[in-house]
Amino acid sequence: MSPRPPSRPVGTVTRGTTNPNRLRRMDRWIAAAHGAALRRADDPVAVDLGYGAAPWTAVELLTRLRETAPRARVVGIEIEPARVAAAKPYEREGLTFRHGGFELPLAAPPLLIRAANVLRQYDEEQVAGVWERLCGRLAPGGLLVEGTCDEIGRRHVWVALDPQGPRTVTFATRLGSLRTPSDLAERLPKALIHRNVPGEPVHAFLRDFDRAWAAAAPYASYGARQRWIRTARALSGDWPVVDGPARWRQGELTVTWGALAPRA
Repeated sequence: MSPRPPSRPVGTVTRGTTNPNRLRRMDRWIAAAHGAALRRADDPVAVDLGYGAAPWTAVELLTRLRETAPRARVVGIEIEPARVAAAKPYEREGLTFRHGGFELPLAAPPLLIRAANVLRQYDEEQVAGVWERLCGRLAPGGLLVEGTCDEIGRRHVWVALDPQGPRTVTFATRLGSLRTPSDLAERLPKALIHRNVPGEPVHAFLRDFDRAWAAAAPYASYGARQRWIRTARALSGDWPVVDGPARWRQGELTVTWGALAPRA
């Protein structure tokens, strides 16, 4: 017998702040990193968990995923019933909205869960449990992407997890707005934001990121992108950077989770 679903959604109502195009950097990365898995799947379902007061991010996720996986479907899930009702007029083929929370009210496990700016409003000690719950709902080969960005999507940091747990951390920014890489510290996911202190790996990483950025200053005359690429290349000598120039040109840099995970 399957377990009885919760009588009420799991989680709490968050502020619901949202803006069009806010999650473009995360969506672009998802399409590159997970597009092949979505294309191969018989039923490539993606969840936009906690899409907020307006449905823009779910609408945009469907559009962007279908550029690489034409059969992708998106389900927007919100814990606030009024937000679900407001989103219903935007439903169309491949896009639906449901009332729910971390329990994910779906008949079958999704291949992708995107949770942006949701756990930011929870306590740090709650993160591990939410990650475990959501990863347990993923289909085999699925991906959970959880992170935080600013209001207009210029700066964004997210963790990618599979059914076994966290795998990578990605830093993404609009390079023209960047003063130093450590500016991204204010957008660290909840699991890391309080760990940006001496003695923690993420603090050491951001320190080295800034040093590599400063050393690459002569490349600024060729543009911020060339400076970022040079910085990423230098940083990869000491840190387990897992992507390369094709992603660096997008203003991204991804490292393994284990290198930045909080100390026990």
